[in-house]
Amino acid sequence: MRRLKTRAEKLPADFAELVRLLPPQAIHDDAGYSNTQEMIDRLTSLAKLTAGQTEYLDTLTILLEAYEEERERIETSHLSPVDVLKFLLESNGMNGSDLGRLLGNRELGPKILSGSRQLSKTHLHKLAERFKVDPGLFL
Repeated sequence: MRRLKTRAEKLPADFAELVRLLPPQAIHDDAGYSNTQEMIDRLTSLAKLTAGQTEYLDTLTILLEAYEEERERIETSHLSPVDVLKFLLESNGMNGSDLGRLLGNRELGPKILSGSRQLSKTHLHKLAERFKVDPGLFL
């Protein structure tokens, strides 16, 4: 995919004109991701969006989110559930004791992280709710 080169141009107000500038399509690579992100950034920096710009922004956002979700799924597929949990804890400034408190028993967190205890279905749902992820990530 070619690189978007319209940074200095004024954005069209009409959906069809925006589509001619950058056709909405499935994102498969870094260039497509960058182009889509750049256009989203440009649209969100406008003081007021037209109906066409809003519709176009919604379309690009859906495409970008789909790409990010797929990419994250691929990047975590080689990780064990404990590795995923450790990553989420670290990303949220949490440790084993924090995990234990979240699950209802402070001593449970370090045991789960060391592999000496397994996650229950209740734990899976608590973690999924807390980190806003699919519970299957921990299976």
